[in-house]
Amino acid sequence: MTEIRGVLFDVDGTLVDSNYLHTVAWWQAFRRLDYDIPMADIHRAIGMGGDKLIGHLAEGIDPEQEEEIDASHGAVFSTFWPSLRAFDGAADLLRATSGRGLAVVLASSASAPDLDALRTAIDADDAITKATSSSDAAESKPAPDILQAALDAAGMAAEDAVFVGDSVWDIKSAAKLGIPTVALTCGGTSEAELRDAGAKEVFAGPRDLLEHFDDSLLGQLAAR
Repeated sequence: MTEIRGVLFDVDGTLVDSNYLHTVAWWQAFRRLDYDIPMADIHRAIGMGGDKLIGHLAEGIDPEQEEEIDASHGAVFSTFWPSLRAFDGAADLLRATSGRGLAVVLASSASAPDLDALRTAIDADDAITKATSSSDAAESKPAPDILQAALDAAGMAAEDAVFVGDSVWDIKSAAKLGIPTVALTCGGTSEAELRDAGAKEVFAGPRDLLEHFDDSLLGQLAAR
Protein backbone atom coordinates (compact mmCIF):
# COMPACT_ATOMS: atom_id res chain seq x y z
CA MET A 1 0.00 0.00 0.00
CA THR A 2 1.38 3.42 -0.95
CA GLU A 3 2.34 5.58 2.02
CA ILE A 4 0.38 8.82 2.09
CA ARG A 5 2.18 11.77 3.65
CA GLY A 6 0.58 15.13 4.08
CA VAL A 7 -0.06 18.37 5.88
CA LEU A 8 -3.11 19.18 7.94
CA PHE A 9 -3.97 22.88 7.86
CA ASP A 10 -6.10 24.79 10.31
CA VAL A 11 -8.00 27.48 8.39
CA ASP A 12 -9.28 30.33 10.60
CA GLY A 13 -6.32 32.49 11.62
CA THR A 14 -3.88 30.23 9.76
CA LEU A 15 -4.86 30.58 6.10
CA VAL A 16 -7.60 33.23 6.41
CA ASP A 17 -7.47 36.47 8.43
CA SER A 18 -10.67 35.72 10.35
CA ASN A 19 -9.78 35.41 14.04
CA TYR A 20 -10.66 38.98 14.92
CA LEU A 21 -13.91 38.74 12.98
CA HIS A 22 -14.74 35.67 15.06
CA THR A 23 -13.84 37.64 18.19
CA VAL A 24 -16.31 40.41 17.30
CA ALA A 25 -18.99 37.88 16.36
CA TRP A 26 -18.64 36.03 19.69
CA TRP A 27 -18.58 39.33 21.59
CA GLN A 28 -21.84 40.43 20.00
CA ALA A 29 -23.39 37.01 20.58
CA PHE A 30 -22.49 37.09 24.30
CA ARG A 31 -23.71 40.67 24.66
CA ARG A 32 -27.13 39.74 23.30
CA LEU A 33 -27.59 37.59 26.41
CA ASP A 34 -26.01 40.19 28.72
CA TYR A 35 -22.65 38.44 29.07
CA ASP A 36 -19.98 41.14 29.04
CA ILE A 37 -16.90 39.15 28.00
CA PRO A 38 -13.77 41.22 27.21
CA MET A 39 -12.65 40.84 23.61
CA ALA A 40 -9.11 39.99 24.73
CA ASP A 41 -10.45 36.97 26.62
CA ILE A 42 -12.49 35.91 23.61
CA HIS A 43 -9.53 36.18 21.27
CA ARG A 44 -7.41 33.98 23.53
CA ALA A 45 -10.11 31.29 23.29
CA ILE A 46 -10.37 31.42 19.49
CA GLY A 47 -9.22 28.09 18.11
CA MET A 48 -11.44 26.14 20.46
CA GLY A 49 -14.63 24.76 18.98
CA GLY A 50 -17.68 26.86 19.73
CA ASP A 51 -19.03 24.42 22.30
CA LYS A 52 -15.77 24.53 24.27
CA LEU A 53 -15.31 28.29 23.88
CA ILE A 54 -18.71 29.21 25.32
CA GLY A 55 -18.28 27.07 28.41
CA HIS A 56 -14.71 28.29 28.83
CA LEU A 57 -15.75 31.96 28.81
CA ALA A 58 -19.12 31.67 30.58
CA GLU A 59 -18.76 28.92 33.14
CA GLY A 60 -22.02 27.35 34.26
CA ILE A 61 -24.05 28.67 31.32
CA ASP A 62 -27.21 26.68 30.70
CA PRO A 63 -27.53 24.61 27.48
CA GLU A 64 -30.37 26.72 26.06
CA GLN A 65 -28.34 29.92 26.33
CA GLU A 66 -25.31 28.13 24.93
CA GLU A 67 -27.25 27.14 21.82
CA GLU A 68 -28.55 30.70 21.44
CA ILE A 69 -25.06 32.20 21.71
CA ASP A 70 -23.67 29.69 19.22
CA ALA A 71 -26.45 30.45 16.74
CA SER A 72 -25.97 34.20 17.20
CA HIS A 73 -22.23 33.88 16.56
CA GLY A 74 -22.90 31.99 13.35
CA ALA A 75 -25.41 34.59 12.17
CA VAL A 76 -23.08 37.51 12.90
CA PHE A 77 -20.02 35.82 11.41
CA SER A 78 -21.92 35.07 8.19
CA THR A 79 -22.28 38.82 7.64
CA PHE A 80 -18.48 38.97 7.44
CA TRP A 81 -18.16 36.37 4.69
CA PRO A 82 -17.75 39.02 1.93
CA SER A 83 -14.91 40.57 3.97
CA LEU A 84 -12.90 37.37 4.40
CA ARG A 85 -9.39 37.58 3.00
CA ALA A 86 -6.73 34.89 2.79
CA PHE A 87 -3.34 35.74 4.25
CA ASP A 88 -0.61 36.57 1.77
CA GLY A 89 0.83 33.34 0.40
CA ALA A 90 -1.94 31.05 1.66
CA ALA A 91 -2.95 29.72 -1.76
CA ASP A 92 0.69 29.52 -2.88
CA LEU A 93 1.59 27.54 0.25
CA LEU A 94 -1.17 25.00 -0.39
CA ARG A 95 -0.13 24.61 -4.02
CA ALA A 96 3.54 24.27 -3.10
CA THR A 97 2.65 21.61 -0.54
CA SER A 98 0.61 19.68 -3.08
CA GLY A 99 3.29 20.15 -5.71
CA ARG A 100 5.82 18.45 -3.46
CA GLY A 101 3.66 15.32 -3.41
CA LEU A 102 2.03 15.90 -0.04
CA ALA A 103 -1.70 15.61 0.62
CA VAL A 104 -3.27 18.92 1.63
CA VAL A 105 -6.04 18.47 4.18
CA LEU A 106 -8.02 21.31 5.73
CA ALA A 107 -8.58 20.27 9.35
CA SER A 108 -11.19 22.87 10.22
CA SER A 109 -13.87 22.76 12.88
CA ALA A 110 -15.81 25.54 11.16
CA SER A 111 -19.38 24.86 10.13
CA ALA A 112 -19.84 23.63 6.58
CA PRO A 113 -21.22 27.00 5.34
CA ASP A 114 -18.39 28.92 7.02
CA LEU A 115 -15.83 26.52 5.54
CA ASP A 116 -17.24 27.11 2.06
CA ALA A 117 -16.78 30.86 2.56
CA LEU A 118 -13.24 30.34 3.86
CA ARG A 119 -12.33 28.12 0.91
CA THR A 120 -13.67 30.76 -1.47
CA ALA A 121 -11.39 33.31 0.18
CA ILE A 122 -8.34 31.03 -0.17
CA ASP A 123 -9.15 30.15 -3.79
CA ALA A 124 -6.92 27.06 -4.00
CA ASP A 125 -9.36 24.16 -4.20
CA ASP A 126 -7.21 22.62 -6.94
CA ALA A 127 -4.55 21.90 -4.29
CA ILE A 128 -6.84 20.60 -1.54
CA THR A 129 -7.10 16.83 -1.12
CA LYS A 130 -9.73 16.69 1.63
CA ALA A 131 -11.40 19.00 4.15
CA THR A 132 -13.26 18.57 7.40
CA SER A 133 -15.92 20.68 9.12
CA SER A 134 -17.54 20.65 12.56
CA SER A 135 -19.94 17.89 11.51
CA ASP A 136 -17.00 15.48 11.16
CA ALA A 137 -16.04 15.50 14.85
CA ALA A 138 -17.87 14.47 17.99
CA GLU A 139 -15.77 16.83 20.09
CA SER A 140 -14.03 20.04 19.09
CA LYS A 141 -10.52 21.36 19.73
CA PRO A 142 -8.56 21.03 21.95
CA ALA A 143 -9.85 17.45 21.63
CA PRO A 144 -8.10 15.73 18.71
CA ASP A 145 -11.27 14.52 16.98
CA ILE A 146 -11.16 16.92 14.02
CA LEU A 147 -7.52 16.07 13.30
CA GLN A 148 -8.26 12.37 13.49
CA ALA A 149 -11.15 12.90 11.08
CA ALA A 150 -8.79 14.73 8.72
CA LEU A 151 -6.27 11.89 8.88
CA ASP A 152 -9.00 9.33 8.24
CA ALA A 153 -10.38 11.32 5.30
CA ALA A 154 -6.96 11.29 3.62
CA GLY A 155 -6.13 7.71 4.59
CA MET A 156 -3.09 8.98 6.43
CA ALA A 157 -1.32 7.94 9.66
CA ALA A 158 -0.39 10.49 12.32
CA GLU A 159 3.32 9.72 11.94
CA ASP A 160 3.10 10.76 8.28
CA ALA A 161 1.58 14.17 8.99
CA VAL A 162 2.50 17.69 10.06
CA PHE A 163 -0.09 20.17 11.32
CA VAL A 164 -0.03 23.90 10.57
CA GLY A 165 -2.06 26.02 12.99
CA ASP A 166 -2.12 29.36 14.77
CA SER A 167 -3.41 28.80 18.31
CA VAL A 168 -2.34 27.01 21.47
CA TRP A 169 -5.52 24.93 21.11
CA ASP A 170 -4.32 23.71 17.71
CA ILE A 171 -1.02 22.62 19.22
CA LYS A 172 -2.67 20.86 22.18
CA SER A 173 -5.02 19.04 19.81
CA ALA A 174 -2.21 17.81 17.55
CA ALA A 175 -0.04 16.77 20.50
CA LYS A 176 -2.70 14.29 21.61
CA LEU A 177 -2.12 12.42 18.34
CA GLY A 178 1.64 12.87 18.31
CA ILE A 179 1.50 15.20 15.29
CA PRO A 180 4.14 17.99 15.29
CA THR A 181 2.78 21.51 14.81
CA VAL A 182 4.21 24.30 12.72
CA ALA A 183 2.63 27.44 14.18
CA LEU A 184 1.95 30.82 12.56
CA THR A 185 1.67 34.08 14.50
CA CYS A 186 -0.70 35.68 11.98
CA GLY A 187 -3.69 34.56 14.07
CA GLY A 188 -2.65 36.91 16.87
CA THR A 189 -0.85 34.58 19.30
CA SER A 190 2.77 35.37 20.12
CA GLU A 191 5.72 33.18 19.18
CA ALA A 192 6.56 32.71 22.87
CA GLU A 193 3.08 31.39 23.68
CA LEU A 194 3.08 29.08 20.68
CA ARG A 195 6.50 27.68 21.55
CA ASP A 196 5.50 27.27 25.19
CA ALA A 197 2.47 25.27 24.03
CA GLY A 198 4.76 22.92 22.12
CA ALA A 199 5.06 24.26 18.56
CA LYS A 200 8.09 22.76 16.82
CA GLU A 201 8.53 25.72 14.47
CA VAL A 202 6.99 29.20 14.33
CA PHE A 203 6.63 31.47 11.29
CA ALA A 204 4.95 34.83 10.78
CA GLY A 205 2.40 33.58 8.26
CA PRO A 206 1.87 31.49 5.12
CA ARG A 207 4.29 33.54 3.01
CA ASP A 208 7.06 33.23 5.61
CA LEU A 209 6.53 29.47 5.85
CA LEU A 210 6.51 29.16 2.07
CA GLU A 211 9.81 31.05 1.81
CA HIS A 212 11.36 28.60 4.29
CA PHE A 213 9.50 25.55 3.00
CA ASP A 214 12.51 23.35 2.21
CA ASP A 215 14.05 23.82 5.64
CA SER A 216 10.77 23.45 7.53
CA LEU A 217 9.06 20.33 8.83
CA LEU A 218 6.94 20.42 5.66
CA GLY A 219 10.02 20.24 3.46
CA GLN A 220 11.48 17.47 5.61
CA LEU A 221 8.25 15.49 5.30
CA ALA A 222 8.26 15.91 1.51
CA ALA A 223 11.88 14.74 1.32
CA ARG A 224 11.29 11.50 3.23
